Amino acid sequence: MSLAGHVVVVTGAGAGLGRAVARAFASRGARLGLLSRGQDALDGARKDVESLGGQAVAVATDVADADEVDTAATTVEETLGPIDVWINNAMTSVFAPFTEIAPDEFERVTDVTYHGYVNGTRAALHRMLPRDSGTIVQVGSALAYRGIPLQSAYCAAKHAIKGFTESVRCELLHEHSGVRLTMVQMPALNTPQFDWVLTRLPKRPQPVPPIYQPELGAQAVVHAALHPRREMWVGGSTMATITAERIAPALLDRYLGRTGFEAQQTDDDLDPSAPANLWAPVPNDPGPHGGFDRVAHDTSPVLWLSRNRGWVVAAAVAALLSAVRGGARVLRRRARG
Repeated sequence: MSLAGHVVVVTGAGAGLGRAVARAFASRGARLGLLSRGQDALDGARKDVESLGGQAVAVATDVADADEVDTAATTVEETLGPIDVWINNAMTSVFAPFTEIAPDEFERVTDVTYHGYVNGTRAALHRMLPRDSGTIVQVGSALAYRGIPLQSAYCAAKHAIKGFTESVRCELLHEHSGVRLTMVQMPALNTPQFDWVLTRLPKRPQPVPPIYQPELGAQAVVHAALHPRREMWVGGSTMATITAERIAPALLDRYLGRTGFEAQQTDDDLDPSAPANLWAPVPNDPGPHGGFDRVAHDTSPVLWLSRNRGWVVAAAVAALLSAVRGGARVLRRRARG
């Protein structure tokens, strides 16, 4: 489906999933408003969009600052036109036990990863509600349902986003608004955040396997924007994590307490001189991928099922009706015999 003429804002667009999302929308003809802190990465994202034949405006923005986000939204609309889709994606984190995270570090993760979504949603609604149209996509995580060790601040933010989104969605439904609000729950992705996250672990941090490529997540975000529903799940690990949390949360507590520390570290010693982007952007352009291309998956049956659930349900219903009819025929033959 072409998105020619549509204006899409992506926060955290400079690298990782946000960069892949910007590329995916640009490939469909959308005009992009790119928001991120780092100018090098923003310039790279803008060039990506333009190389795909698209148009982009890049605005250096700290999403933790509500005024900066609103000003960026104004700049996008003055340059490209009314915003049709807003993607909240920007995040940061700290990898450490809770007792080793300083209060200001925890607050900074919360301000970017949670309040950044609040600020983005507010800026989008301020413009979409008077037009009674538009879609806001919240990039979530399996960690919105299930906290894991060493990421207390990030998990708390993702849980908060889920609750915030549900509350605002109910308000939009109450007002019979034409604005749609959807959330996409992601698995572990191969993004550069593991190269620049603030960490106090002895080894280099990694996503909890299985790891997926960011382009897979970008496909889901585009689909959610075009076909907004309450929620989408990406990756078998997301489905398994959420299901396990619903069925046996205490068992999952013990399992993660035993395995969660090792699963989030590679065998490589941490480079003490590695930069961290908690307080300021790292001055380079890493693109969408991190250092786990060799083991990252680029397909997901769960995403396919989610994107095609209408056909799946229809096929299941057809199979059930066929089985019922077949059973009825057998019963009639037996009754006649």
